[in-house]
Amino acid sequence: MTTAAATPHTTLQRVAVYCASNEGAHPDYVHAAHALGTLLANRGIAMVYGGGRTGLMGALADAAMAAGGEVIGVMPHGLVEREVAHRGITSLQVVDSMHERKAMIAELADAFIALPGGIGTLEELFETWTWATLGVHRKPLGLLDTRQFWEPLLSLVARLDQEGFLRGAPTEWLVRHDDPAHLLDRLTTFAPPHVRRWLSLRDT
Repeated sequence: MTTAAATPHTTLQRVAVYCASNEGAHPDYVHAAHALGTLLANRGIAMVYGGGRTGLMGALADAAMAAGGEVIGVMPHGLVEREVAHRGITSLQVVDSMHERKAMIAELADAFIALPGGIGTLEELFETWTWATLGVHRKPLGLLDTRQFWEPLLSLVARLDQEGFLRGAPTEWLVRHDDPAHLLDRLTTFAPPHVRRWLSLRDT
């Protein structure tokens, strides 16, 4: 599996995890979420996530808490009021909107990991990924590739490149592995690629 070039070891204090509020169709997804939550706690890395108590979100948070980790949830008022918030985590930050939620998660995190998920997970992944390619941040972005979940997405990105819709190589920002420990190791040695200059209005 491909990854960015290595650099000296970087300490990660907090990792943001994007994942689903349901469990998916195969138990491997829950097992992977549980393994990642346990791993983060064992390595002394705080976890930042959407604050939910169900699905992969809940499995991830429960595993991290059970292993003695720190878990920070960020959730808008509307979702808290629907009683989907996890009340057993270290801290639950309640914000006014989904935009504030994503901004706070991005600000708190030193790196990002996307687990398999639905359109909400994809939206979070693509926004964070876009920010990286534009130079908004230089934080590593990992894909936990359970059951080769991300393969179709990366094939689509390759097609976008072939058809001339991409500038540069956005996949340089991605670190991908199916094993949580190997993925986390690669995130700590991530070297941010050069941010290419985008066309300005004067270039068009």
